Amino acid sequence: MTIKSVTALPLALPLLPGSSRPSFAGKTLDVARMIVVRVETDDGVVGWGETFSHLAWQPAHAALRDVVAPLAIGRDERDIGAVSLELQRILHLFGRSGAMLYALSGLEIALWDIAGKRAGKPIVELLGGARRKLLPAYASLPRYGDVATVAHHAAGAAARGYRSVKLHEIGAPQVAAARAAVGPDVALMMDTNCPWTVDQALAVAEQVRPQKLLWLEEPVWPPEDHAGLARVRAGAGIAVAAGENAASPEECIALMAAGGVDYIQPSVTKIGGIGAWMRVAREAEARGIAVMPHCPYFGAGFIATLHMVAALPGESLVEHMYYDLETSPFAAAIQPQRGSFTVPEGPGLGCEPDPEVLRRYAAA
Repeated sequence: MTIKSVTALPLALPLLPGSSRPSFAGKTLDVARMIVVRVETDDGVVGWGETFSHLAWQPAHAALRDVVAPLAIGRDERDIGAVSLELQRILHLFGRSGAMLYALSGLEIALWDIAGKRAGKPIVELLGGARRKLLPAYASLPRYGDVATVAHHAAGAAARGYRSVKLHEIGAPQVAAARAAVGPDVALMMDTNCPWTVDQALAVAEQVRPQKLLWLEEPVWPPEDHAGLARVRAGAGIAVAAGENAASPEECIALMAAGGVDYIQPSVTKIGGIGAWMRVAREAEARGIAVMPHCPYFGAGFIATLHMVAALPGESLVEHMYYDLETSPFAAAIQPQRGSFTVPEGPGLGCEPDPEVLRRYAAA
């Protein structure tokens, strides 16, 4: 039972009119990017994964197609940990993060899908079984900047049933506008994407403290400044979340050991896949730290996150990007119902991508 083929399928999914829209380098985008990973075994079992990419989809695509796929073909797909470790050892000279690790993460998720299909069980059962069926989510809004726009979309998310809303703003006026829009009963988070020194982060924390944030996310540059995060956590008066930029379970563990976070945020399509993510979750449980996964995905990475969160003993919120897509290859599984999700119940991931969507929205 060996890996016969590994295929990277980049997609460009249009956003509906009126949807929130991501922006980059001052440009507002009309499509969401993703890379679907298809792995087939020599006896015809197909598994699906997802590689972290977004705007950097070309290098992630090339890494999977030209480097990871040739190395994976012919290996025994049943020993997922061994395959993952061996390929990481071979490729470590190219960096322990970035496109190579994202490609390996997508491959690893697909191997778990295959393992579940062979066992006739959903991935959550391979992880020890589901602790809960209904998984609450939070709406993860892109950065708008404009105060009125922030308030509009925050209120819209609350109206759709989300009881938690995350902003990607860096200003106190935007946070105050969102709080006024959603009211006191909706949890509000502030993700800043690593913009500040420790002193700057503490100053902003003082400004936004009256809005009673659930957490302040990635307030310090560089993201690997664990000691700096610990200083912010000690002095901000707001819980701190981080971990999406950790390149390995070891880095997440070091971040927790440094006292840098109240909430750890491993990202399954960035950190090495399901096995690596679950290692972080087990370490977090031992330390009494909550897991709040980073999962701004639209495919197998998001669905894998649902399986993992359902297997956790503690409560976690599932991040859901607040975009309205024209379609997705896994459309039914990634649509929230009044701000919550359920885990697909079929073998493996529990669902298959729509082949017509894969064909029609293929990126050149």
